[in-house]
Amino acid sequence: MAEKRVALLRGINVGPAKRVAMADLRALLAELGYSAVRTLLNSGNVVYTTVAGSPSDDASRIEAAVASQLGVVARVTVLTAAELDAAIAGNPLVAVADNPSRLLVAFVADPADLDRLAPLAAQDWGPEALVLGSRVVYLWCPAGVAASQVSKALNRALGDAVTSRNWSTVLKLQVMTRK
Repeated sequence: MAEKRVALLRGINVGPAKRVAMADLRALLAELGYSAVRTLLNSGNVVYTTVAGSPSDDASRIEAAVASQLGVVARVTVLTAAELDAAIAGNPLVAVADNPSRLLVAFVADPADLDRLAPLAAQDWGPEALVLGSRVVYLWCPAGVAASQVSKALNRALGDAVTSRNWSTVLKLQVMTRK
């Protein structure tokens, strides 16, 4: 049965390094056999349909193909549409966040990595916040992501094993999975 999935590439098109044209990324996923491939923004957000394999298999295939065919090394995290829906439904920070660009959902490549974040979740970050979900970490960065201590701590703890998207982007990806 066909399933919608979301591939999130970490760190592409953020600066002059790791440049990937979204048209090239769409073509690459189509070459890998995925269908209905669409991208969102210019930052490595891909929604596609597949009929085989697991999300982790997809992540490995896409990561290897991006490196070999596009010459860019980037960690890839793949979620099912249902996992994305669960992350949205489970966001405990929606009520306190008044700016969706400063409310982040950080997707971990391996849910076991969340155990390493327990000490961070136990800290008081006020006025910032960090809350662990089942496959994600929710971050509230009221002064902005660049100035956020909680965002910096998360990246120090997990490095490229996590990739973040702001709330607006996450909601747009959800809409794309439903089309």
